[in-house]
Amino acid sequence: MAEPERTPDGRFVVVDGRRWRATDPDIPEDAAARLRSLLMRARRDVGAARRGRDVDAEREARSRVHAAKVALGERGTPWWDQDAEQRRQRWQHGLDVLD
Repeated sequence: MAEPERTPDGRFVVVDGRRWRATDPDIPEDAAARLRSLLMRARRDVGAARRGRDVDAEREARSRVHAAKVALGERGTPWWDQDAEQRRQRWQHGLDVLD
């Protein structure tokens, strides 16, 4: 899959003309890969819960999606507004909560 187009400042990716906040580029690749894997698992769980009409499981899975997106820097305080230690704490907290 081709890399999505980025805005000149690198803060956003553009997909089908829509801007989305980019993942924090300072997350170590092994941690980013784990977070992406946990995000994909949570997204699959959202789908399974919806198909099974399990409202509680869907809520829990959506909570994990949100936690992974925050840890990746795609939601919450913009990563470019955080110092290096705040950024490290953000993604480390996400791994601690999701692993």
